[in-house]
Amino acid sequence: MRHVAILIETSRAYGRGLLRGIARFNREHGQWSIFFQPQGLGDPAPAWLASWKGDGILARIDNRPVARAVQKAGVPVVNMRGTMADLPFPFIGSDNLAIAQLAAEHLLERGFRHFAFCGYHRKLHPKLGFRGDCFQQCIEHAGYHCDTLQDARRRRPRNWEQQQAWIANWIDELPKPIGILAANDDRGLQLLDACRRSQIAVPDQVAVLGVDNDEYLCDLSLPSLSSIDVNSEETGYQAAALLDRLMNGKRPPKTIPEIKPAGVIVRRSTDVLATNDEDLVRAFHFIREHACRPISPDEVVEHVSSSRSSLESRCRSVLGRSLHQEIRKVQIDTARTLLADTDLPIKQVALRVGFKNVQYLTRVFRSIVGQPPAEYRRGRVSRTNGP
Repeated sequence: MRHVAILIETSRAYGRGLLRGIARFNREHGQWSIFFQPQGLGDPAPAWLASWKGDGILARIDNRPVARAVQKAGVPVVNMRGTMADLPFPFIGSDNLAIAQLAAEHLLERGFRHFAFCGYHRKLHPKLGFRGDCFQQCIEHAGYHCDTLQDARRRRPRNWEQQQAWIANWIDELPKPIGILAANDDRGLQLLDACRRSQIAVPDQVAVLGVDNDEYLCDLSLPSLSSIDVNSEETGYQAAALLDRLMNGKRPPKTIPEIKPAGVIVRRSTDVLATNDEDLVRAFHFIREHACRPISPDEVVEHVSSSRSSLESRCRSVLGRSLHQEIRKVQIDTARTLLADTDLPIKQVALRVGFKNVQYLTRVFRSIVGQPPAEYRRGRVSRTNGP
């Protein structure tokens, strides 16, 4: 039996997701003896580690003292925290390019033409800086400009109030309406608070998208924060698999996979269509409220009291999709959420999102997502399961 130490925070949703993935690997393959105690991110290494005699360590290394303590243990280590790039341990984490592409797509399809990224100083977290670079490249590739705020000034704000005033001043100067990607949900919470202080309407003037889908933070913010689910459970699973390989005396692979995000969890902070076309905004909200009934494009046109050809043309111009395609997108997005977050049979999922049978849902789901519903569900264990 392998003895494995886990130094991962339980205080945040990302860490708890990692723990779920590690637990799943251990149930399926590992049968390890686990050394673990609840902790926060950045806590010192536990005292017992100095005399611990084990076989491997899974850690989120956030500072030098912990790095030294882990290295002194003299066992294989897999790191899942990207703040220090020079550590001698293999690292596994999120695919930041895929996260940036998903964020850009989400904001672009809502009709935004102005964009920004709000991050941290690069020395504080290089991986989040790279995430911002990727987002900027995606936006520029689409033909638009992307503003950035990454704590680059020499005199950074020293406390929360100063920082909120600094962020609020930055938002005030941005063109609007604008879609902003926050480096993580912490930053997203700050952005939404800064908008409230400046009496800036969210999401009509500023739409904010976070990363990590920390549900406590996302629901704590006003309005609730849309966020990208980075699939930390899969990261934990793959990190455990990598550690198992190392403990068996094998070398790490030349290329360690980066974990792709599970999708965007849409909440109020990005539930908007950035256009002055009132008919199109009414159509957008009608589709989101009633797509799973289901509805037809003719019902949307009747609700808006516009001609079909005119509304279709404006929909394609702003969203890049037809009314029918927008209805299908809302249905499939809802199906993805139900498949990932509930244990409903796929037949019930199909009925809930407006499809008469599983076969019809499977055909449409595969054409949009690239895989059938059952395969999609197998790749994502419900976030409601405990570790």
